Amino acid sequence: MEGYDFSLEMHVRDYECDIQGIVNNGVYQNYLEHVRHVYLKQIGIDFAELARQGINLVVVRAELDYKLPLTTGDHFVVALKMRRESRLKFAFFQDIYRLPDKRLIMNAKVIGTALNQRGRPELPEALDRMLVD
Repeated sequence: MEGYDFSLEMHVRDYECDIQGIVNNGVYQNYLEHVRHVYLKQIGIDFAELARQGINLVVVRAELDYKLPLTTGDHFVVALKMRRESRLKFAFFQDIYRLPDKRLIMNAKVIGTALNQRGRPELPEALDRMLVD
């Protein structure tokens, strides 16, 4: 998708829907997180390897604006842009669009940081270098 750093197509599974027949609001955070992890791995930031080294990437804030619901069987795309939020924080701007009509389902801003073994913010050098202001 144009204007994004990365996008990934997915589909709604039956068990992700609530009694109303729509995707449960908490499931959207799973979609967003999955796409962030796939993106980081693609750009050479291995989430699991960092954890083994004692560096933990963590979410410190999530803002989610729900526009329309997804329902069982819907296909959708999650697109993201990653930007520097401050010296020690980064932000993922993520949008979910239903396919094929590309209707906007959700806007999200997820802010994260990296914590070292002492629990203090410290961005890994590789991540720090690649962040765009």
